[in-house]
Order: sequence, then structure tokens, then C-alpha cells
Amino acid sequence: MYALSTCWNSRRHTDGEPMLEEIRELGFEYAELSHGVRLSLVEGIMKAVDAGIIRITSLHNFCPLPVGITRAAPNVYQFTSPDPRERERAYRHTIQTLDFAQRVGAKAVVLHLGSLELPDYTERLIRMIEAGMKDSPRYQRLLYEAEERREARRPRQEPYALEILHRLEEEAARRGLVLGVENRETVEEIPFEADLPFFFLDFPSGAVRYWHDVGHAQIKQHLGLIDHVLHLESMAEHLAGCHVHDVEFPDGDHRPPGRGTVDFAALKPFIKPEHPKVLELHPKLSKEEVLEGFQFLRSVWGEE
Repeated sequence: MYALSTCWNSRRHTDGEPMLEEIRELGFEYAELSHGVRLSLVEGIMKAVDAGIIRITSLHNFCPLPVGITRAAPNVYQFTSPDPRERERAYRHTIQTLDFAQRVGAKAVVLHLGSLELPDYTERLIRMIEAGMKDSPRYQRLLYEAEERREARRPRQEPYALEILHRLEEEAARRGLVLGVENRETVEEIPFEADLPFFFLDFPSGAVRYWHDVGHAQIKQHLGLIDHVLHLESMAEHLAGCHVHDVEFPDGDHRPPGRGTVDFAALKPFIKPEHPKVLELHPKLSKEEVLEGFQFLRSVWGEE
């Protein structure tokens, strides 16, 4: 099941119906409604869905965007915030996303769980990689420092996110939805890859599962934090779906599959036909580039 995320074209449209028609005309039977869906697009989206123009696999929280937010902002309200008012806004707007998912017939909602209050280690590490310093003692010291500080910080903030996720689990299960917890590309965001094989044991309902972002995992491999293939293998039993994009070394993501460093053939054994495979591509890409990436992906992973 292949889909194209509206992150590719939502900014170019003022009406949700032609936005989804454009995706259908490229040959996609499914779309994901991304976190850039403005309230003004909602009416047209519902028209397109009701007319059978396209089917919706998933929504990316927050969708639609909160009032007053006009650009993609998946981290505008964080589950990990020390401010209880922000956490409650995050919960409330996620519930609205779940309601919208029901309305358009989607089965999954993709979530970011939040970040820890840390210096921006990821940016510094990337700049060092670009300078050819990844194998240097200085890089390894900075990576060790980042991991040490996030372990020290997590007991203060991680429980906030888990409390909200347990509340959302009940709501998702009641609606027949799956919450896809997405792996993130930065050192500062949760959950951490080392935790993920055990993370879902705390959510026995099956309503909370793993959403694998191919590009994010590849960036983490470039940082020296994981082996991408081994990581996905360890998470295969929890997998609900994936975001698919390629990465130009070291962190140029949202490229068409086949244009970067991801070994899609090595990932194939863990991707099943029933998994939603959502191409999450940069809005500057042309239709021809989107189709090129789509065709490459199907040639490696199969038609379904």
C-alpha cells in the first residue's frame, strides 16, 4: 500500500479537493494528510474523500493545524513540555486529529512524542561530519556527552509524554485507530532507539505501534547511533507503517528514493504489502521527480 504525503503539495493549494486530485493523478490511490494541512483545506479534503477520489491511509499529528498556525508545525505543542498547559494543548489537538482521522476513514495517526531540553547537539554533530571529523576523538566526545546529558534529562520530561500517550491509547483504541510512534532524526527527541524494542510492551492494546521513518533512521546511522537495517529488523514485529524518503549524506532528507544513501533492498524483508508506505517528499520536488522515486521504490519493494 503506497501513499503520497500532502507535505509535498499542501502549501501550493488553497482547496483540499484539487490538492488530493493532484496526488491521485500521479497514480497514488492513497494519501497521507500531513501536519501542514490548514483548516481552509479541510472542506475540500472531505469532498474528495466522500467522492471516492482517493483514500487516506494516515494523518500526521497535528492535522488539521491548530487555529492561528499556518505552516507545518508537528512540534508546536510537545508532549514533553514542562508546562502543563502546553501538554494539555498537545493532548487536545491530538484528539482533534483522531476525530478527523475517523471522519476521513484513516486507520493510523503518526505522532512525535517530543524533545528534551538540551543544547542542539545534532546540529553540531552534523557540522562536524561535514567537516570530515566523524572519526575524530572530538566527535566521539561530543556524541558521548550528548548521550550522557539526555539520559540525565529524560527522567524529568519523558514521563510527561508517556502519561499523555497512555491517555491517547484509550481514545485511539475506542476509535479503532493505531497511533504510530515515529522515530526521530535528532539526538534530543524521544523515544531513543535503544528503548524502542521494549517501549511497546507498556501498550498492550495494540493501539500504539512503531512508525518507521526511513530517512530519520538513515540520519541516525550517519551520526553513528544505529545500524539502520538491524534497527528495523528489531522493530519489525511492532511495525505499523513507514515514511519513505532518501537522504543525501549526511542529513539532506526528503529526497526521492534512489537519490541518496538508503539501502532500500536491505530493508525490503521487513516491509510487508499491508504496511502503509508513505512517500514523504520535499515540496520543491517536481512531479517527474516524485514519479521517479515512486517507480524506483516499487521496483525494489514490489508493486503493493
